[in-house]
Amino acid sequence: MNGAEILDVARDGILTLILVSAPLMLVALVVGVAISLLQALTQIQEMTLVFVPKIIAIFLAMLIALPFMGDLMQGHMARIAERIITPG
Repeated sequence: MNGAEILDVARDGILTLILVSAPLMLVALVVGVAISLLQALTQIQEMTLVFVPKIIAIFLAMLIALPFMGDLMQGHMARIAERIITPG
């Protein structure tokens, strides 16, 4: 395995990581901004108010996005296995 193939595997792994984590991170960002806006409008400055809605939203997003995330990880593993099987 030469340097270019190692870089291809690393780039593919990083891209897979970004695509798998993106839906949950975007949901956490949207819920965090919405709760912060609500706190700013109502002047309720409770630090723990953000955690429960964010945890529930991330859990629901994970239930919805889990097939997509599993498919991406399965595809990544198939590409890694294909590189292991085929020499050169």
